[in-house]
Amino acid sequence: MKLFDVYPLFDVNIVKGQGCKVWDDKGQEYLDLYGGHAVISIGHSHPHYIEKVTEQLQKIGFYSNSVVNKLQVELAERLGKISGYDDYLFFLINSGAEANENALKLASFANGRKRVLSCQKAFHGRTSLAVEVTNNPKIIAPINDNGHVTYLPLNDLPVWEAELQKGDVCAVILECIQGVGGIQLATAEFAQGLQAACKKYGTFLICDEIQCGYGRSGKFFAHQWLGIRPDIITVAKGIANGFPMGGVLISPEFKPVYGQLGTTFGGNHLACAAALAVLDVFEEEKLVENADAVGTYLMEELKKLRSDELKVKGKSHIQDVRGRGLMIGIDLDCPHAEVRKPLIYEQHCFTGCAGTNILRLLPPLCLTKKDADEFIKKLGEVIRS
Repeated sequence: MKLFDVYPLFDVNIVKGQGCKVWDDKGQEYLDLYGGHAVISIGHSHPHYIEKVTEQLQKIGFYSNSVVNKLQVELAERLGKISGYDDYLFFLINSGAEANENALKLASFANGRKRVLSCQKAFHGRTSLAVEVTNNPKIIAPINDNGHVTYLPLNDLPVWEAELQKGDVCAVILECIQGVGGIQLATAEFAQGLQAACKKYGTFLICDEIQCGYGRSGKFFAHQWLGIRPDIITVAKGIANGFPMGGVLISPEFKPVYGQLGTTFGGNHLACAAALAVLDVFEEEKLVENADAVGTYLMEELKKLRSDELKVKGKSHIQDVRGRGLMIGIDLDCPHAEVRKPLIYEQHCFTGCAGTNILRLLPPLCLTKKDADEFIKKLGEVIRS
């Protein structure tokens, strides 16, 4: 049997990681500004993480949700406290797409509606409802194209209000910082107006914090920069530092019903141990604050790099730099592959991408200013050549 070939791969076999560095099977070291696609939150192979996951695995790795699992209770309590949502309810699953599926399902159960408003350029996952609210026709199969979704431009509040006042919208789903969409940021004015309109017309506001949340923006959740409090929040990626896990934070307005939601693997003992270890490191190493400080520094240095290039050449390959914390987009004047490939193969540095010409930086939240300086040097070498 061969693998189902759906991933265009870089010819690099990563076999080891530590902090913000990874190594291939030939022993070559790479600086990781990609974090395995925003998944590595506390750094590769963190010793505390290894200790806690190993310790749990030596006890029990899995049992079903038919019995008490006190690790789930501890995780919910600690996550509520650190995120500022201790009055919310928590449902555990295995991935971001699954989190969004359950969030949309809950909203529809509650108000009986079917229509959803989503953003142009949005990405919310690849499964049934999650892919339908994703604004990419190439990955929406006919069976997923059920006419539930209207896509609207980010930050154009009057257009959203006009749709909401029709009174048939079940939910609005929003990335407060779009990832695949190119690091586009929702404004506070838009987010607050949207929340008010949702409340007025009986629509639930879902914030997809799968990529932009869990400390990446420099606050625990990206929407906390905008002064809103959504009805439902979805999380995954950084929650367990690479162990498959997702979650839904649910307003106390929703009342749980036995059998309404369910999962086989979600919230298993090993996943909870991994997630608790992540919160330990967040608190001990102040990684949310670090994401804010180092992210701000990195964006300033990227803008200086652009300015220096303008002074020397009168133009720059860097057209724009934007983001929050350690979620940063760099607009280029060329296809991102022309920069990304030499970064990997010549400078030995991983980055992400978006669209055709955007570099996307999603490093572990333990990135240091020294690491940031190293990246600036590597990027400078590439764009100058």
